[in-house]
Amino acid sequence: MMRPVVLTIAGSDNSCGAGAQADLKTITALGGYAQTAITCVVAEVPGKVSSIQAIQPRIVAEQVRLSLQAFPVSAIKTGMLFSAPIIRAVAAELGKLRKLPPLVVDPVMVASSGDPLLKKSAIAAYEDLLFPLAALVTPNLDELRILSGMPCRDLDEMKEAGRALVRKYRVPFLLKGGHLKSRTAVDIIADEDGFEEFHADFIRGADTHGTGCTFSAAIATGLARGLPLTESVAQAKAYITAAIDDRLRWKKTTALNHSVGGV
Repeated sequence: MMRPVVLTIAGSDNSCGAGAQADLKTITALGGYAQTAITCVVAEVPGKVSSIQAIQPRIVAEQVRLSLQAFPVSAIKTGMLFSAPIIRAVAAELGKLRKLPPLVVDPVMVASSGDPLLKKSAIAAYEDLLFPLAALVTPNLDELRILSGMPCRDLDEMKEAGRALVRKYRVPFLLKGGHLKSRTAVDIIADEDGFEEFHADFIRGADTHGTGCTFSAAIATGLARGLPLTESVAQAKAYITAAIDDRLRWKKTTALNHSVGGV
C-alpha cells in the first residue's frame, strides 16, 4: 500500500527529540513517508539550545522544490524556519504550486527551554506569507501570546486570542494549552465556526522538548491520509499524549531525562 508523503520543512535537532528528526519518526509511526527540507542545524539537548547555524535560503528552497517535483506530497508542515529570508524562500516555493497540499504551520519561536528559535524580524514574514497559506497554525502558549499580544492565562483568554487571530488571518488555529499545567491538557481548534476542544490528562514531571514538533507532524500525517482536520487533530492528540506517557528516560549527565520524539 502506498504511504502518503509528508514533507517537513524544519530544523535539525541532534538530540532527535524535536525538529525534523522527531517529525520523521512521527510521520513514519503514523503510516506516512517523510521527506525533509532542513532549515537550520541546531546544537541542542532537552533543556538547552547551544547554537544555531541557518542553511542558506536558496538551499532550503531547492530542497523543497526537489521534494515537490519528485514525490506526490500529500501534506506539508513547517517547523523551525528561523529567519525572514528562509520564510520568504519557503513561501515562494509553495506559492508556485498549482494546488497546495494541506499545510500545517508550527510557528516555532521559542524552545521549551525558553531559548529563542526565531529572529524577531521574521514574525511579520510568518504573518504575511505563510499564515494565509495554512490549513492550520499551531502556536504554543508563548507563541500565542506573541502573535495575539494577549496574556492567555486561561482557556477563556486563549479563546479570545484565537478568535482575534482567526478574524485577522482567516485560517484555523490550534491553541495548545498544555503549558497552562492544569489537571487537564486542553487544546482548542479555533476557526470561523467557533471552537472545538480536545482533552487529555495532564502528565506531570515530563519535559516537553519536541512535543510541538511531534504534534504538528502527527496532524499533517492525518491530513495526508485524507482525514478531516478535526479527526487529524484528535488522532494527533492521542498520539502525543501516549508519547509523553511512554516517554524515554535516561539516567545521565546534565540533560533532562526525556525525549518525546524518541518514542
